[in-house]
Amino acid sequence: MKNALWLVIGIGTGFLAAHQVNRTETGRAFFEELDARMQEFTAAVTAGYRSREAELRGAPDTDR
Repeated sequence: MKNALWLVIGIGTGFLAAHQVNRTETGRAFFEELDARMQEFTAAVTAGYRSREAELRGAPDTDR
């Protein structure tokens, strides 16, 4: 239970710090760049997943 409390305190502190950083122009630019990189990463993972899924669906069934 003590660890859960520290986790909640850490998340809350991180949220407050991020909110304060986002108020500055430099901080806002940082978070916009971070968001763009995360969207790019997510798109790459999604494309890879869909590609692999299509590859597996098109492969002959080798279990029989």
